[in-house]
Amino acid sequence: MSLRNLARLGLAALFLTGLVAGGVKANAADPAAPGSQGPGEILNVTYDVGRELFGELNPVFQKAWQEKTSQPITVNQSFGGTSKQARSILEGLQADTVTFNQVTDVQILHDKGGLIAADWQSKFPNKSSPFYSLPSFLVRAGNPKNIRDWDDLIRDDVKVIFPNPKTSGNARYTYLAATAYALRKFDGDQAKATEFVQKIFLNVPVFDAGGRASTTTFVEREIGDVLITFEAEVQGIRKEFGLDKYDAVTPSLSLLAEFPVAVVDQVADKRGSRAVATAYLDFLYSKAAQEIIAAHAYRVNDAAILATHATNFPPVELVTVEDVFGGWDKVAAEHFASGGLLDQAFVNQ
Repeated sequence: MSLRNLARLGLAALFLTGLVAGGVKANAADPAAPGSQGPGEILNVTYDVGRELFGELNPVFQKAWQEKTSQPITVNQSFGGTSKQARSILEGLQADTVTFNQVTDVQILHDKGGLIAADWQSKFPNKSSPFYSLPSFLVRAGNPKNIRDWDDLIRDDVKVIFPNPKTSGNARYTYLAATAYALRKFDGDQAKATEFVQKIFLNVPVFDAGGRASTTTFVEREIGDVLITFEAEVQGIRKEFGLDKYDAVTPSLSLLAEFPVAVVDQVADKRGSRAVATAYLDFLYSKAAQEIIAAHAYRVNDAAILATHATNFPPVELVTVEDVFGGWDKVAAEHFASGGLLDQAFVNQ
């Protein structure tokens, strides 16, 4: 049964049974009393490969919100590499909410612009991350280059496609996952790990700005032997373009990729959109939304829903930024700052 039919059969009703099912309470005491006045639209600024997911989610929320409040609402979307998206918000893009794929790209909205609360990760469950994924591989049918793990990406005969980690949260996870693998391989030797990642970078023929552009490069332009992107994007490409045309390869080790969300406080308060913006992000934790999210091959924290989609999620050893790198603050300072380890890996690019 299609997701659209599932929505028609009552996914929105699950959301309406207290705004968020499964014991998660709405953050606002009364998100919107019937008849209250507020903006008729909000802008959610999100990551580059989220078009299909939010295309399914937004109509369900819009219907539920109107039924609850008698007010129609439109959720507008902006898609792009999240580092670039964050800069656009700092420069004035009026985002009511962000649904990003990297903690640092949300945190910078506080650190550089004071646009969100310092404790933004405490505003929603699971450190304000309603779902997660991991860097995974997409190869051409039959896996002609026999690509199985990160070691294969440094071979001279393999061309690797992923976006620019300077502009894409997706690619930063790829960089961090490859680094985590190399640190394991070389017993924590950072110099050898940086050299390993540099060899992968040297096999990238073109760095696109975001994940969807890299998908286009790999699928439509037919450049490269392997595309590295979120597991959900890997599965989505196979479904859209043909299971017989591409194979999914899950590496032995990958990095937990949280998808953090936040209300952009300054914008929401100025526009009077806090109630609907908060409700929109709360909705992402509802059973209605979690079912849609899992069907798009993102991993969710609802164990029952995750189990019903188990075939989408092969076993993988997932490590975290905290365990391997000491947390996002340390990653930002040591890897992503100007002249940091990411820049060192980009030598000769």
